Amino acid sequence: MTTDTDKSTESNQTIAKPKKTTQQKVLSVVKMVLIYGLIFAVIYTAVNWWRQPIMPANPQLQLTDYQGQSVDLAALSQDKPTLVYFWGTWCPVCRVTSPTIDKLAAANDYPVVTIAIKSGSNQELRRYLGENNYRFTAVNDQEGEIFADWQGQVTPSYVVLKDGEMMQGLTGIQPLWSLRLRLWLSEIF
Repeated sequence: MTTDTDKSTESNQTIAKPKKTTQQKVLSVVKMVLIYGLIFAVIYTAVNWWRQPIMPANPQLQLTDYQGQSVDLAALSQDKPTLVYFWGTWCPVCRVTSPTIDKLAAANDYPVVTIAIKSGSNQELRRYLGENNYRFTAVNDQEGEIFADWQGQVTPSYVVLKDGEMMQGLTGIQPLWSLRLRLWLSEIF
């Protein structure tokens, strides 16, 4: 039979837990970072997939840039995968991503066509491109109709076309290496 004094003696005794070694602490932190990183990657991928543009059944691939030059996305994407970049002069995130797109276009490894959504008149777009020293091809989607046809939800958005067909769609900030890798993979597969 256990008495109240026996119970209080048992509760006062503490079992000493061994202290974690430095190696165990580091492994614990690495494990936590990997788990949270995996959770972030899964959520990011799901959100990106949900927000990506969707190629229309009868896409308008014959466009005219803000300077009046014809742009044939189907023909451009026959030779090499083509990046289509949906952006706006009013988009704060696009101010971060557009220099990357300009570098990709200047490298001339893959065709790059940008579609400026609701970014004003051709003259306003010309002025904006000049002020920022952007040299990429820009189609002025003044009313947002092209973007709406592609069911775009956010800017910036990207589409990789190959042989006139959509290979990939993505959104958000994309580093240069990621865009090059996606274009290269679309070329191979």
